[in-house]
Amino acid sequence: MTSHIMPTYGRLPITFERGEGAWLFDQNNTRYLDALSGIAVCSLGHAHPAVHQAICKQSEKLLHTSNLYGIAVQEQLADKLTEKSGMDNVFFCNSGAEANEAAIKLARKYGHEQGIENPAIIVMEKSFHGRTLATLSATGNTKIQQGFAPLVDGFIRVPYNDVNAIEQAVLQNKNVVAVLVEPIQGEGGVNIPAADYLNQIRSLCDKHNLLMMLDEIQTGVGRTGKFLAFQHNGILPDVCTLAKALGNGVPIGACLASGKAAKIFTAGNHGSTFGGNPLACSAALAVLATLDAENLIEQAAQKGDAISAAFKQRLQGNAHVVDIRHKGMMIGIELDSPCAELVQAALQQGLLINVTSEKTIRLLPPFVINDQQIAELVETLSTLIHKHTDTPYES
Repeated sequence: MTSHIMPTYGRLPITFERGEGAWLFDQNNTRYLDALSGIAVCSLGHAHPAVHQAICKQSEKLLHTSNLYGIAVQEQLADKLTEKSGMDNVFFCNSGAEANEAAIKLARKYGHEQGIENPAIIVMEKSFHGRTLATLSATGNTKIQQGFAPLVDGFIRVPYNDVNAIEQAVLQNKNVVAVLVEPIQGEGGVNIPAADYLNQIRSLCDKHNLLMMLDEIQTGVGRTGKFLAFQHNGILPDVCTLAKALGNGVPIGACLASGKAAKIFTAGNHGSTFGGNPLACSAALAVLATLDAENLIEQAAQKGDAISAAFKQRLQGNAHVVDIRHKGMMIGIELDSPCAELVQAALQQGLLINVTSEKTIRLLPPFVINDQQIAELVETLSTLIHKHTDTPYES
């Protein structure tokens, strides 16, 4: 941990040297079970041979040319993403925040094309969309916004999982042009809305001629048991953003658009030096091929159900466990008091987890986690939760 790195992270006192599947190994070759996947990034696990081979093969030929020229693998990845999502076209970038920036620009240009001088986007409380100035402004977390005023104007915040609040905001503000929402709030505490929440937002956006924009940075690429979370609802958004698991650790982001939203950007409206470069796109193509070849998205649904059920059984009777909720391999265990110290306690037991929104243990395991590793995850974490809440535990 060098002092020449800006102190923007509260890092744990550990450095990893290598990984293999769901395992990470530190500098002393001590093994840790990764139940976080680099925050929903390494869904194929660490050092997956298909991604390794794709990166090596592409690096021997070409890494970068810029978007001044055609990029064959970028075209192939766009074709594959639109095929799997039902969307029409894609803008490639390097991160989730950049993908959301593209979505925000799409919404603003859409508004201007309708003669709206100051377009507004409805966003949600407890949301997280990134740490660039615009995405930070869209985010519903005042704690991480502190010190960065003035924030970007043009966002109207309403409670999550409250369609009536969205409609009231639309009726009270004629400048609203879009709704930006996460299908499941990850950073906000693994908050899963009503089953028809997205359907109702789709209907509302259709009614008022708004863009429905879904931030699938964390939920996308199979995490919830479908390739994209909106596919559980049988709808199609106007804009959908991806990143995280798309490259399994190789930085890549994507802003997908459909219908009228796919016709908004023209040459010169947006750009990225590195976005959609041959290396990143080759890695992403390998990820998508592997998800299909190994049936990993269906496995994510099944394993997520199994993990959630196992925790419910192990933690039953613990009055301090408020809720255990999940969608695929996106799992939240909410306690009745802050529990950030569980992260360090789990690390000491060889397990990597995360606590978000102060009281919710967030688990985002790799899809390749096996039954034995699942059993170890459930046993280790359940024991720690019982100990933390001072509740007797019987294995």
